[in-house]
Amino acid sequence: MFDNLSDKLQEIIKKASGNAVLTEENMTEALREVRRALLEADVSLKSVKIFMSALKEKALGEEVLKGVNPSQQLIKIVHDELVNILGKQNSPLDLSGHPTIIMMLGLQGSGKTTSAAKLAVKLKKEGKNPLLVAADVYRPAAIMQLKTLGEQIQTPVYTIDGSNDVQKIVSESITYAKDNGYNVVIIDTAGRLQIDNEMMAELLLIDRAFKPQEKLLVIDAMLGQQAVSVAENFNTQLDITGIVLTKLDGDSRGGAALSVVHSANKPIKLTGTGEKLDALSDFYPERMADRILGMGDIVSLVEKAQEVFDEKQAKEFEKKMEKAEFSYNDFLKMQKQMKMFGSMENLLGMLPIPGLNKDAKETIANEGEKQMKRIEAFISSMTPQERANPSIMSTSRKRRISLGSGIPIQEVNLIISQFDQMRKMMKGFSDIKQKVKKGKLKIPKNLGTKFPF
Repeated sequence: MFDNLSDKLQEIIKKASGNAVLTEENMTEALREVRRALLEADVSLKSVKIFMSALKEKALGEEVLKGVNPSQQLIKIVHDELVNILGKQNSPLDLSGHPTIIMMLGLQGSGKTTSAAKLAVKLKKEGKNPLLVAADVYRPAAIMQLKTLGEQIQTPVYTIDGSNDVQKIVSESITYAKDNGYNVVIIDTAGRLQIDNEMMAELLLIDRAFKPQEKLLVIDAMLGQQAVSVAENFNTQLDITGIVLTKLDGDSRGGAALSVVHSANKPIKLTGTGEKLDALSDFYPERMADRILGMGDIVSLVEKAQEVFDEKQAKEFEKKMEKAEFSYNDFLKMQKQMKMFGSMENLLGMLPIPGLNKDAKETIANEGEKQMKRIEAFISSMTPQERANPSIMSTSRKRRISLGSGIPIQEVNLIISQFDQMRKMMKGFSDIKQKVKKGKLKIPKNLGTKFPF
């Protein structure tokens, strides 16, 4: 996500750190490079001009010239303008209707149908009871896709078999929702390969007849410059309420995100960052600006941790660690929870690791994913008894596990050794914690740190 732009902006800021003060000369050079980086990221020329104008005004101001830390000043200026161009602040969904009606709009192939299902998953987590409506009557495959997704996420899909009357389908779905306790109606409207009058006319009829609270335009982040014209056309015709940007994890340029907000003057409300049906997140301009500039996104990381970690299971793990009873089964459960964070690369993007460029992230992420798969194969090749009792591991058992998993015996020994060391370390931390709690161990006040318990 934004990898190329992120690497280049961080490189420009790093160069600026070698200057004693910000001057018009060195700032002009830095701004020229920022402009080049934005254009290479496929940001629209109009958006680049506005961004650079605001950046230049702040960067060459008297207040900045008197600053003592040029790189920090430049980071703040670029960060603030990125936040502005990305929409300034988070724009939550309007869920005020009874039921709330949400229209999903977009071109064919933008990820509209999948995004409708993802939105249903997100709303269910937030305590809502959504109903999906298959209103793309021109593509039977789209209706079947939504029905399949609905079964996967255990959410009903309303449609009228054999009917091409979109208004009737939507009208009856709203009545059905009211009668059956569904408080959000998500309408998957028809898409086309390109914008045409027939499609817009149908969407306008739905809009005027049912007055949806949200008209969300789904845009593929990899469209680049084309995303701008798509956003402008839909907004001119339908006055959209917000944008859902999909495939953000697969776009290393990110120009669409930096262009569509300005071009349509409508906020990005949600982003799709993976193929899993829970990979739809609220969009926060400030957090995205942090990530682009290599500052990480700790807030989103903590929110994701609260979402994926089972508190009851975490307490069970803690008790087992205290008694040195942490098994391979527990390790496998913990690894599965880690997978719920998404890809390793996405996780690295949330951590503030200065100087870690795109290639380094990819290398670390790929090696990390490989190692997780190897450990999974290693544990899967064990018997239930071996998984539950790490202490019974003998030479013959190791050989059998090596053959079953395809991992050389030397690596099997290394994994077992690392697991044993981890168990001992966990037990050691647990012992220290208990001693502190019982008052048998005091932490010197001058350490300046506290244990996190």
